[in-house]
Amino acid sequence: MPPMNNSYIQSLELQRDTIDSFENYPFNLDVIKHLEKIDFHKNVTFILWENGTGKSTLLEALAIQYWFNPEWWSKNFNFTTQDTHSELSEKITLAKWFIRPKDAYFLRAESFYNLATNIDELEKDWWWMYDYYWWKSLHAQSHWESFFSLFLHRFFWNWIYILDEPEAALSPEKQLAFLVRLDELVKKNSQFIIITHSPIILSYPNSKIIEITDTWISEVNYKDTKHFNTYKMFLDNPEYMLKKLGIY
Repeated sequence: MPPMNNSYIQSLELQRDTIDSFENYPFNLDVIKHLEKIDFHKNVTFILWENGTGKSTLLEALAIQYWFNPEWWSKNFNFTTQDTHSELSEKITLAKWFIRPKDAYFLRAESFYNLATNIDELEKDWWWMYDYYWWKSLHAQSHWESFFSLFLHRFFWNWIYILDEPEAALSPEKQLAFLVRLDELVKKNSQFIIITHSPIILSYPNSKIIEITDTWISEVNYKDTKHFNTYKMFLDNPEYMLKKLGIY
């Protein structure tokens, strides 16, 4: 069992000197323009930025460098429905610990429907596939149930998880339940790299938060994040905020 002070993926570094121009996609994305190196927390690293700045592109490149495919991957799943990934993965380097995790999982909320369909196909030949997902097709479950069956029955200890917006199907109450499951897996030597917009999930204490804007990349404290302050500002005085937005 690996010691708790080591992480499976320790850092990501952009090889800037190998890039011909930062004027072309994907190197013209805000997240790439300012990227040099990200050091990951041994437990959980959250990466925050606005939609359209390149968050999924960077996470996808990281996943490819770690031997995933661009859509979704685990030991039993390695499918691609459309080849749209960028060349960014060829320009980054990952520093990895010499002990590898037992396995890994890359979750993209936007690919969840494709995953559920692929599981149904595999079940025809591998009768035990549904055992990992509350013993029935993910298509036969509600949206949150299908996500949570994945977290509870398919996520194991000593793994690394790369998650893109895991809160997509979760209510606030279910996000709290996700935090409990996250903590269970962290305490069993799992590492997470997560993109999220949820201030609930961001509250996990044994973590690092990396915030990316159109001008800088830096580590921030939970209560200094834009996500936390936007939600707090609204919930403290929703009537005032609605009026500021011109909503009466």
